[in-house]
Amino acid sequence: MILSVARTKFAGILVLIFCTSVTTLAADPTDYVDPFIGTTNFGTTNPGAVCPNGLMSVSPFNVMGSDLNVYDKDSRWWSTPYCYENKYFTGFSHVNLSGVGCPELGSLLIMPTSGPLQVDYHVYGSEYTEEQASPGYYSNLLMASGIRTEVSATLRTSAERYTFPAGQGNILLNLGEGLTNETGAMVRKVSDTEIEGMRLLGTFCYNPQAVFPVYFVLRVSKAPKASGYWKKQRPMKGVEAEWTPDNGKYKIYTDYARELAGDDIGYWFSFDTEEGEQIEVQMGVSFVSIGNARENLDAEQGGVFDFEKVRREAGARWENDLSRIKVCGGTEEQKTVFYTALYHALIHPNILNDVNGEYPLMESGGTGKVPDGHSRYTVFSLWDTYRNLHQLMTLLFPERQLDMVRSMIDIYKEWGWMPKWELYGRETFTMEGDPAIPVITDTWLKGLRDFDIGTAYEAFVKSATTPGARNRMRPDIDPYIEKGYIPLGIYAADLSGDNAVSHALEYYIADYSLSVLADSLGHRDDAERFRKAALGYRHYYCPEYGTLRPLMKDGTFYSPFNPRQGENFETAPGFHEGSAWNYTFYVPHDVKGLAGLMGGKRKFVEKLQMVFDEGLYDPANEPDIAYPYLFSYFPGEEWRTQKTVRDLLAKYYRAAPDGIPGNDDTGTMSAWAVFSMIGFYPDCPGNPSYTLTVPAFDRVEIELEPDYAGGRNLLVIENKAGDGYASKVMAGEKRVKGFRIGHADLLEAGTVVFE
Repeated sequence: MILSVARTKFAGILVLIFCTSVTTLAADPTDYVDPFIGTTNFGTTNPGAVCPNGLMSVSPFNVMGSDLNVYDKDSRWWSTPYCYENKYFTGFSHVNLSGVGCPELGSLLIMPTSGPLQVDYHVYGSEYTEEQASPGYYSNLLMASGIRTEVSATLRTSAERYTFPAGQGNILLNLGEGLTNETGAMVRKVSDTEIEGMRLLGTFCYNPQAVFPVYFVLRVSKAPKASGYWKKQRPMKGVEAEWTPDNGKYKIYTDYARELAGDDIGYWFSFDTEEGEQIEVQMGVSFVSIGNARENLDAEQGGVFDFEKVRREAGARWENDLSRIKVCGGTEEQKTVFYTALYHALIHPNILNDVNGEYPLMESGGTGKVPDGHSRYTVFSLWDTYRNLHQLMTLLFPERQLDMVRSMIDIYKEWGWMPKWELYGRETFTMEGDPAIPVITDTWLKGLRDFDIGTAYEAFVKSATTPGARNRMRPDIDPYIEKGYIPLGIYAADLSGDNAVSHALEYYIADYSLSVLADSLGHRDDAERFRKAALGYRHYYCPEYGTLRPLMKDGTFYSPFNPRQGENFETAPGFHEGSAWNYTFYVPHDVKGLAGLMGGKRKFVEKLQMVFDEGLYDPANEPDIAYPYLFSYFPGEEWRTQKTVRDLLAKYYRAAPDGIPGNDDTGTMSAWAVFSMIGFYPDCPGNPSYTLTVPAFDRVEIELEPDYAGGRNLLVIENKAGDGYASKVMAGEKRVKGFRIGHADLLEAGTVVFE
């Protein structure tokens, strides 16, 4: 028996919660996090050190090979600094993205080496062994040199410790290589133990203009015996002798102390080291200025080198956040899957502002400042995260979610549009839709209202009504407004082709959310207008195939048509990264209306079941990830949801490097697992309710913020159905009608029991 103690808001009373399962509650959830999950099978996570929603992350970088044709980032679509199968280490990259589909960031590479100075990564790189990773910590052993590496992080800085063999040890900062496709950097020596500079990043996902600088300050704990710069350049007549055979075309500067700029540059420190000597490195970063990077470093590490302190504090941050949910029962693997998924869901969005509150204004060269006690967030991969991750933040960390919403609204104030896929103050225009609308609507309807809803509503109406020629969010909106749908041949944004149906489906969901918000705010005419617009999906329904089908400009269906075209990410006219089957049921705001088009409940259920039976469901593609929950809209079919969710979790989510079904999409796939394993899922973005399913554990305890949960500080989910199916659900003393429950009702109940 395990005792879990939760302190209520009322007079400091202690509420004692007993877990009576044979399998006990996890004492420290961080013990169940495996950062190597998702590091292959295109999961694109990495095992590096990061704090919850932190700006700084420090990842092992192994996508550059000793052979240019092996693991080179440009030889395939690498979008992660680390892949589990690769074993050639070329340093630690600083500030990385977790679970994205395009290469970006992953720069400022620090590499320890031993022996004569080498600055060509093809030469100084090393295979490695003895990898270890836990929340806020990573370590390995470099086989070429015997150097043990260890890294940790604060919110905005890194802490690194390198244990050297006897002889000459080197620490390199490579500013040329990285995941980003942008080039250009500058570095300047400040003192024997400190350097500063910047690196240009950007061009994420097809947008060559979306570039931005990252500024840094780096310090080493020991004065080097020598230091200097390097720069890759063409041979010049008469100076070839300055190059060494070992370093090829990299010119080594040993007698230069000002700044150096270029595309392939770096800085090196060399030390005389004793056996087992440890040298620590710190790096502070900022997206505003070098001065702010230094201020971040001074504020978060206090001007001292104390690696163990940083590591302890990073681990404590993770323990605190992961402990918001405690689980009892289930297998050891299920706990590992669960807590690792929660860990991944708490990486992005991440803070952008410096310790002084400053941040780069959206699409501007200016600097903004957040009020004390608040944060500006970035990495708004909203096409992904609007479906479930922000709902998870609303439930577990409402204050952070509020700051994320405020960040979106400030982006509108600064730029004139809400974000779609924002990255460090630049809009990348990746994917489709108007995803800020369901995020903010959902937040508002769940009772988090301490933000400027009037300005948000203004932004939403602007993007939903502005003609396409002037509309940055919905450039193909004109036929949508005129006809209720988007035909092929109107707009193609990127290499994925003409995604007319996918675009329209996203607009329907956004307009549904906007209609609900308009109704909540008393704008009745707008509510009716956008409610009607949200039903335009019916234009695409083709009775012949029983799916949605692209339309031509004259209103006829596209032909020849194969509803399975688009499987395995091949191009399919009208659909983005999927087939018609991955999109046909993506009408979560009108499930029963879609069923009516299909001929009723029976036909709907049969077709939906066929998607799973014939392998048409894609667990790694956002439009269909809520499919398993749609069965529960129809009485008597809820067992299909319970069975399908259980089967999908067992098949695609495992405690292994390939244990995520595909790209984690900044935590979206992980958030799916978190919700599915605790027993409820937000299957309709913008609708403040959940579909219920039997949880993976005997008991789940969710710590709530009383100010946002009607005074309650705990939600308990109990599974009395075991491995079978639940026939009813009790919320407090009331039986839930069907298997759907509103957010407010869920929190008010306090206890939900599956029987």
